[in-house]
Amino acid sequence: MAQEIINRVANSKLKVIDLEDYYPNGKRVVFDIKDWLLEGLVLREKDFRSYIAQHDWTEYRDCYVALQCSTDAIVPDWAYMLISLQLEDHAKLVVIGTLDNLETILYTSIINNLDLSAYKGLPVIIKGCANKPVPANALVLLSQKLKPVAKSIMFGEACSSVPLYKQKK
Repeated sequence: MAQEIINRVANSKLKVIDLEDYYPNGKRVVFDIKDWLLEGLVLREKDFRSYIAQHDWTEYRDCYVALQCSTDAIVPDWAYMLISLQLEDHAKLVVIGTLDNLETILYTSIINNLDLSAYKGLPVIIKGCANKPVPANALVLLSQKLKPVAKSIMFGEACSSVPLYKQKK
């Protein structure tokens, strides 16, 4: 007679939080302004404004947009502000930086609004091995937010977690 397999993790008080579950759906886009600069380096205001006026901004509908300049150009802040104002009616979010910066900003907002009361006084595993781009900054922020709430914090999977924090008795 075969012995019944018991899932001890499922029967324990251990809670798993997976930031991938909170991943905001939507296309991520890098908007590189280098092509709108003279030789990729010099912003000429009249030409720049002309590019903005002629550009089809609807292609960014419901996208998350990371504005950047991939050359060593010195770009005035107002240039990014001008583009962001055009994108405001179309994009879900516009930031200056890389896609990692974009994900960090998205997750910062999500984590700041998480209700962690379900984790109070319990051992918590922050799940690793995501299939979606969960930035390391989000993991750090979540662990800091969990510290005053959780009994202990681990990282990884239930079968092979790394202990990070244990509340003092």
